[in-house]
Order: sequence, then C-alpha cells, then structure tokens
Amino acid sequence: MKQNALLKALVALAICIVLNVLAGFAYARFDLTEDQRYTLSEPAREISQTFEGPVIIDILLDGNIPAEFQKLKTETIQLLQSFQAVNPQIQYNLVDPLEGAETAKQTIMDLQNIGLTPANVTVEEDGKVSQELVFPWAMVNYGERTVRVPLLKNKLGSDTETRINNSVQQLEYAFADAFTKLALQQKKRIAVLRGNGQLEDPYLADYLTTLKEYYNIGVITLDSVSATPKKVLDQLKQFDLAIMAKPTEAFTEKEKFVLDQFIVGGGKSIWLMDQVAIEIDSIFKGGGRALALPRELNLKDFFFRYGVRINPDIVNDLYFTQIVLASGEGNDAQYNPVPWYYHPMVFSQNDHPINTNIEAVRYQFANTLDTLPNAYQKTVLLQSSPLSKTEGAPKQVGLDIIQKAPDKDTYIDGNKTLAVLIEGEFNSAYKNRVKPFKFNETLDSGNANKMIVISDGDVIKNQLRNGRPLELGYDKWTNSSYGNKEFLVNCANYLLDDTGLINIRNKRVSIPLLDVEKTTAKKSFWQFINVGLPLAITLILAILVPYFRKRIYAK
Repeated sequence: MKQNALLKALVALAICIVLNVLAGFAYARFDLTEDQRYTLSEPAREISQTFEGPVIIDILLDGNIPAEFQKLKTETIQLLQSFQAVNPQIQYNLVDPLEGAETAKQTIMDLQNIGLTPANVTVEEDGKVSQELVFPWAMVNYGERTVRVPLLKNKLGSDTETRINNSVQQLEYAFADAFTKLALQQKKRIAVLRGNGQLEDPYLADYLTTLKEYYNIGVITLDSVSATPKKVLDQLKQFDLAIMAKPTEAFTEKEKFVLDQFIVGGGKSIWLMDQVAIEIDSIFKGGGRALALPRELNLKDFFFRYGVRINPDIVNDLYFTQIVLASGEGNDAQYNPVPWYYHPMVFSQNDHPINTNIEAVRYQFANTLDTLPNAYQKTVLLQSSPLSKTEGAPKQVGLDIIQKAPDKDTYIDGNKTLAVLIEGEFNSAYKNRVKPFKFNETLDSGNANKMIVISDGDVIKNQLRNGRPLELGYDKWTNSSYGNKEFLVNCANYLLDDTGLINIRNKRVSIPLLDVEKTTAKKSFWQFINVGLPLAITLILAILVPYFRKRIYAK
C-alpha cells in the first residue's frame, strides 16, 4: 500500500517536472481582454525585436502614489511584460524618484532640468485635501542613449477616467516610438524651404529640434531656381519631405514647377499657409486696429490641381484661445487674459492616427480650406467648431470685438476645414500645360504619395523669450499649452512612416475605474465585507469545527 502511494507520488512529481521543462520551450501568453490591450501590434513587435543588447526601462512610478497613477503603473508594467515576451532583452525597473525626504527637493529640480515635468495631483481622502507631486515618466536606456517617455496624457477638460484611458491608450505607441528613436540607423531627410519670406529659424527651432530625434534636417533655398532650376530640383530630390512654413512672398512659375516635380517624384510635403495677411502684433502696434488683406502667393492653380482651395478669409470661433491685454502704466500695469475669437482652439475628431488623442491645437487667424472633387483621397484632420463663422478679407480687425458679446445666432456655419491630408497617385499640376522650363526627366504622373495642407502658418511657430525659443504650443502670455507640436510631429511621422508604426495611435482601450463617490459612501460596508466578514467566518469555524468534531468522535 505504501509502495503504491510512493510510486504515484513519484509519477506525479515526474509529470510536473516534464511539464515545467516543456513550458520553458513552449512559452505562450493569452490575451483574453475584450479590446486586446495586451496584444502588441505587428510594427511594435518588429521594432522591439531589433535590439540585441539590454534595453533598461526605468519607470518613475514607484512609492506612495495616488490611486489613478497606481492603475497607470500597473498598465505600464503589463505592457512592458508584453514587450519582454517578444524580446527578453527588454527589462524594466520601478523607481521612486522622491525616495529620501532630505534629497527630494534637489531631485525634483534635477528631474525638471532634464525635461521631466511633474504632475501636481490633488488627493482627497477622508475629507482631507492634499497636493502630491508625481513624475509620470519612463526613461528608456540602450547603450549610451536615453529617451524620455511621458506616461501621462492630459487633455483639456478631461476627467480622471478619460485621462487614464488616454494615457493607457498611448502607452504602446509611446514605447514603440522610443524604441524607434533608439534603433534608428539611417534617418530620412527633411528639407525646410526658404526664399519666399518663410518663418525664420528661431520660430521653427522647437519643432525642428524634436524632428531631429527621427530625421536629418536640411535647408533648400528657392531663390536660385530662376538661374539653376534643375540644380535646385536635384538637391530637393535628395530629401524625403519638404516643409513650407508660412511663406509671405509670391512664388514664380519655375519655383512652383520645381515643387510640383518634387511631389510627383514621390516627395512628401507639409504646407502651412496664410492666405490673409494679419498679425496680432499689427493690431497692437496700430492702436488696436489693423487691416486684414488677402495675400497673393500665386499658388491657387497649384493647389487646385491637387484638389484644395485656401480661401482668403479668417475664422471667427466661439471655441477660442485668449490673448493678454495690458491696463495701467508702469508698476501699476496689469495683464489680463481676454477672449480672442480669431484664435480658434481646435479640438480633433480622433478619427485618424495623426489627430488621435492630442491636445487642442491653437490657430491664429486661420483661413478655411475647400476640398475639390478629383481622384485623390482627402481626409479632414482638423476643423473649426460648430460655433464658428468666416469673415472675408479685406476686413478691419480691432480689439473692440472684445467689448461686445458675440451674437451666437450668427455662428451657424461652422465645422470649417482647417487641415487636410491628400493621398493618391499624384499627377503634375503642369500636365498638359506649357512647362516653365524643360529638362529630360519631366514627370506628368507619379506613384502613391501624400501631402498635408494646413491653413495657418502660425501653427508651427513657437514663441521666444529673451531671444530663446519656447516649446511649440506654449503661450507665455497665458501660461497655456496646446497640442501644436504633437500634431505636427504626427504629420511628419505619418507622411514618412513606412512601417505603419503611427497607426498604433488608433488603438482603443477602455479601463474600468471605480466610482469615487460610491466607494466613499460605501467604504465602511466594503471594509467589513473584505476584512470583517472573513474574520467572522474564521471565528465561527474555529468554534463550530471542534464542537461538531467532539460530538462525532464522542459516539
């Protein structure tokens, strides 16, 4: 009898050992979530497999952090475990950046100096309100390179549940994007176009600095097109993307033809255009008034062939951003933010990888775009709010609009297109037309291509402080931040993305969170269920089991 029992035990032990050995060779993970949040997309898997050495990720969410960040921490760890299952070289550590009260203040300063901005969280517990600093960041280290990854995704007006959902939704793309930056061996090239009164370098500095993490940046000047058009075109063809940032001077036919041949030849392009000449500084310098005039850039026929028309008007929107006006003089001067209806605050529809899950974009004296019927596919990326209208140019624009309450009944023609993506097999705008100059390699049609047209040049313009560029999207006068940089970075990444990595941004996840009001109201009840009830059951069993055992064996 004892020998049979021993034999069975040895067999069971042997089976367990064999199963464990086999499991080591046939490891598998199963994602049973409804939204497949732990199933990595194919581009994310591919980029994570490129690393042959250790990738160390420091997650700065350890220690005593608020409940909502605990959820973010858990989701981050689970995602990194998915990456780790694909490539064991990917490792992660949990770090409490505020550990040690004596050095916490210095640590906060050090982290802020390297660009890790903390989140100031209001915590309410048992009727007490306190403020806590949290650093929702991760640092991805590979060799001697480090990339910062923001884990928290804020959107204007979002509640706790929306904020956590937005953050979790962007985690896979955020880490895949960081892996891409670390794994880049050969960067694509972006040309910043000059020669037609475009924005100067300091006003593009922050955006171009961000793009340098992905691409090499160069400058092409169109001035010499008049003398050597073929040479300029050959130079431009060495780039993958061209950025036209708020030109103010008209283009010649030769310049347009060079740009046309670059596009038909496969070059991607981003056009940030102002069809009306008006600046807020002009209004301030003009005693509170300035004349908005149509700007002639000689590009109407060019854009018409690609299915777009930029209108000489300005958008007046009740979803606005603010400007700051000074009152008083000298030391008594006060600066007050006021509504400015000509600077729309544009919220995205979250219907494309470029505009999904981004903060509102700030426009300044935006024009409207019309999309024209042709063979190309057009996707509206941004549009004005339903409560907006257009005003034609020429027009006198003055600060007196602030003193008047807007007539909402006139804001009935909204949802105007402000940014559009055009995709297709582009034909030359000069097809079946006399060419401005001739060369043997003239193209009348090309392969599949993409371009983006944005009806405001100031979308790409960062402000300056003491001559130094500030972050794109940050307004130093109102201390507000907008999503301009993320939107434009997404534009460049989408146009130049051959792997489909940016499509991860379309991934949707839903994180069920506890109802704070209900949990507070029923806190005592659930404490009893989770703590008191198990103790009560244990106590009852401790009394009843000996009692019944004694009665049974007493017989």
